[in-house]
Amino acid sequence: MKPFLKRFTHIVVLTGGLLLLSSSSSTDRYFEIAKNLDIFAGVYREVNALYVDEINPNTLMRTGIDAMLSSLDPFTNYIPEDEVEDFRTINTGQYGGIGAATREMNKKTVITMVYDGYPAFRGGLRIGDEVIKMDEIELSRLTSDEANHLMQGQVGTPVSLTVRRVGVKNPIRLQFKREKIKISNVPYYGTIGSFGYIRLTNFTPEAAHEVGAALVSLKESGIKGVIIDLRDNPGGLLDEAVDICNLFLPKGKLVVTMKGKLSDSVVEYDTKKSPVDLEMPVAVIIDRNSASASEIVAGTLQDYDRGVVIGEKSYGKGLVQLTRNISYNSVVRITTAKYYTPTGRCIQVLDYSHRRPDGSVGHVPDSVKRAFKTTNGRTVYDGGGIEPDILVKSEDDSPLTNALNEQGIVFDYATLYASRRASLPEARSFTLSEAEYQDFVTWAKGRTLSYQSPIEDRLEQLRKTAQSERLYDELRSLIDQLQQRLAESRKNDLITYRDQVKNLLQEEIVGRYYLDRGRVEVSFKDDAEVRKAVDILTITALYNKTLNKP
Repeated sequence: MKPFLKRFTHIVVLTGGLLLLSSSSSTDRYFEIAKNLDIFAGVYREVNALYVDEINPNTLMRTGIDAMLSSLDPFTNYIPEDEVEDFRTINTGQYGGIGAATREMNKKTVITMVYDGYPAFRGGLRIGDEVIKMDEIELSRLTSDEANHLMQGQVGTPVSLTVRRVGVKNPIRLQFKREKIKISNVPYYGTIGSFGYIRLTNFTPEAAHEVGAALVSLKESGIKGVIIDLRDNPGGLLDEAVDICNLFLPKGKLVVTMKGKLSDSVVEYDTKKSPVDLEMPVAVIIDRNSASASEIVAGTLQDYDRGVVIGEKSYGKGLVQLTRNISYNSVVRITTAKYYTPTGRCIQVLDYSHRRPDGSVGHVPDSVKRAFKTTNGRTVYDGGGIEPDILVKSEDDSPLTNALNEQGIVFDYATLYASRRASLPEARSFTLSEAEYQDFVTWAKGRTLSYQSPIEDRLEQLRKTAQSERLYDELRSLIDQLQQRLAESRKNDLITYRDQVKNLLQEEIVGRYYLDRGRVEVSFKDDAEVRKAVDILTITALYNKTLNKP
């Protein structure tokens, strides 16, 4: 046999073997899937039939599905039929309702926000109102989820709320007609000195249009630079992120690449339109809760040196989810790809074990990071989240501040404050006086407040450990002394954390008069990230140096 025929024979035999192996591997995989589905069904059937206590089949199956998907990543999840409407509301930013947000607080359903221009605002509903009836149904008989669903409904249908209002003796009955409610992605834009400021809170449909309209309006007012605030923005639609980048980048620029496990699943997203501005200085503010589409915007502008990124390292979610409808009107969201910024960085955190309690990326070892170069030659890294060009670490809220917020103490005081004053000076100039803060301190002492500091948690753990190891008798006196000292120190917490609590109070009070817009504006004077953004936009040499501009 000639040499080339011998090689050809070997190739054919080898190829055939690979095909058989591939076919065999595929068959084995399908067999394993079928086998395990049969095992799962068998276990489910036998447990349901024989378990000593009566079980809820839906709860048992949901637990199994959730446990299975949680072994993959935090973003692959199952949405049953009764949660689908909420899921769609979150992803589209719109629903049929009256334009009000509620929260269960101290076993009461209270109005926490009314949106300007919608039925709730026009009809006289106020933040702080306690909803006691919806139509003729008493809310005390409903869960908070049931109450929220009852308030929403088909556009054009009527709904009445009976509310109890601080300072008003008798309950008030208000009538509304539901409308299509679209929560704005840009709850605020305006100016800070010579610079524009745009707060972007979501990437639902029309996000890019809203940012673009705000940018055009601010440019017409003569701004010299713009701040894009992406803090606490969980992300959303990829196309909206691409179009927002396009506002500042020329047509034809790569924004993000999606890569799945299949070779043909690589998709590149480029800018398709003419930009709004290519020269104006840009500052992007991020924090540990800026995720997904927020990270695409921040990372892309950083890669092209189009803006300075300020704040904390972002969340670290570089995964793309595909939503699929399944049987019985349920939905499953499946992670199908990872996204990469123009330099090739994957923002997805590499190690879930180093997540913070809130899920954001924690410490990423240098050994697993890879370096990339921006357009101007600056070094940036992957490995989890977007690292800011200028780090501004926000002070974590104290346990006291969190408790005052979560347990409704600040909320209730703001409602009381607003009931005593018909109007308030403009939001930017409002400051709670020392006498007013002391009035809050005195009032708060009459309220029940429960919280523990990290030191108290550790001391309690020490007490339990000492008891389990039979050392408690020896250490009891010392532990009790520490407990007493901490109790004495706690009495001054409202003074120790005065600045934090005062800022929270000011935002809550101003929100009663000027809604979301007021909450944003009153926060400017104490916002370290915004101040830093203004500083760097003001000093052109520093801005250019940060971006390594020639």
